[in-house]
Amino acid sequence: MLVKIKGAALLGIDAITITIEVNVSMGQGYCIVGLPDNAVKESLDRTETAIKANGFHMPRTKLVINLSPADLKKTGAAFDLPIAIGILAASEQLPAAHPLENYLIMGELGLDGNLNAIKGVLAMAMQAKEEGFTGIIVPKANKMEAAMVDQLAVFAFDHLMEVIEFLKDPLYIPAENSIKYKPNSFPSKSYTGQPNLQNISDFSEVKGQYYCKRALEVASAGGHNIIMIGPPGAGKTMLAKTMVSILPPLSKMEALETSKIYSATGKLNMHQPLLSQRPFRQPHHTLSAIAMIGGGSFPQPGEISLAHNGILFLDELPEFNKSVLEVLRQPMEEGTVAIARAKMSVQFPARFMLMASMNPCPCGFYNHPQKECHCSSTAILKYMHKISGPLLDRIDLHIEVAPVMYEELRAKDETDSSAMVALRVKKARALQLQRFALDEGVFTNAQMNKNQIKKYCIVDPPAEKLLKEAMEKFQLSARAFDRILKVSRSIADLADSENIQIHHISEAIQYRNLDRSNWGKFKN
Repeated sequence: MLVKIKGAALLGIDAITITIEVNVSMGQGYCIVGLPDNAVKESLDRTETAIKANGFHMPRTKLVINLSPADLKKTGAAFDLPIAIGILAASEQLPAAHPLENYLIMGELGLDGNLNAIKGVLAMAMQAKEEGFTGIIVPKANKMEAAMVDQLAVFAFDHLMEVIEFLKDPLYIPAENSIKYKPNSFPSKSYTGQPNLQNISDFSEVKGQYYCKRALEVASAGGHNIIMIGPPGAGKTMLAKTMVSILPPLSKMEALETSKIYSATGKLNMHQPLLSQRPFRQPHHTLSAIAMIGGGSFPQPGEISLAHNGILFLDELPEFNKSVLEVLRQPMEEGTVAIARAKMSVQFPARFMLMASMNPCPCGFYNHPQKECHCSSTAILKYMHKISGPLLDRIDLHIEVAPVMYEELRAKDETDSSAMVALRVKKARALQLQRFALDEGVFTNAQMNKNQIKKYCIVDPPAEKLLKEAMEKFQLSARAFDRILKVSRSIADLADSENIQIHHISEAIQYRNLDRSNWGKFKN
């Protein structure tokens, strides 16, 4: 007897529908075909034990399981449940009252029949809705994740026997039905996988550094890349981690998009599967290029995709391998990364804000107002050249972080809280959403192309003159010119100004410290 069950496989972060065909006929032997990996091949051992443990029997005739389309590699243990259901139905041990092909069924089986959590359920649920399935059957551990997709019935179970009872009896009440999307149930903290971020709660806790905090506000308002250069202990890392608190929360579309990436990599919190705060990723400088950009035999998202719609913070930038940094160029421009392999090609979203920090020299005290730098001019130049010009050109704001003096550390003056700064950033972002309403794929000033810059970055004549002088004096590139206009547009948005005025351009030029022809070449 031939039975067909519908499942799903991940291709990158997206799911595609897989038909699990189970045929029991005359002959001997079991086999799985359709490019299964080792985890899928081992499914027969898990399903056989689980089936026997619950009072059923494995057929003693020929058993062939085909995973279609057969030219796509199938990975993971999530095919256990549809294979087990297919075996029971094909051997006529499961007289299903529900048409099996109406449901997308996925789950990993324990040897006793318990259902374990699987990866990529959010993408599978989206695919089930798009394909018009009656519902999706998943382990109960994944119920919240699947329920994030509106207008899709979710049937979540703890055990194989519960699934069997549901399929046999149309009146059987499943353990959990579809759960409606509830924006108010979002967590208040950002999901980062790094608990130490929770130690910093407010922007106002950063002492001094008014110039740097202003630069972070501008960067947040327009989604701009930023690099901070300063001595050890000046507060670069602290500034970076507080930036999460002033970014606007994810929209529902962005939350689903980002959560889909974390679902595919198994990094979602099963109790709160939908991300509400923008991700903050801080990879160690020893990571490889594949870990940064994504890849592998079966391509998985890298750090730049995990930072999608959020922040990628690279602390001590020159310590990263140069090949790792150079792979950032194309994703920073395009907002996506394409991973090509011999057997497949996938595309991952990678629209992130790059935030980097570095010391000004190997010892860290070049240009320090009090401490002496012991590095030679050659050593400083060599250190700076670890960061290529094309990469620096793609960073909008270059900020010098000065050391904080005792008076600033002990000062009791009140500074703007995260909530106050976040409100200004939110208003600026709202202006941009309205501005780019008809421009597909553009949400912030940092994402503008040449035509949009011409259309939206209207510069007053005095500002035009100042920009021309800066271009000639600092020998700025055409890309740096565009970046200055984008940053000045964000500054104007914070000031609720329709046109870009001279003080907006002036402030944007100040944020290009590393473009100065003599920076880092000669010691004071």
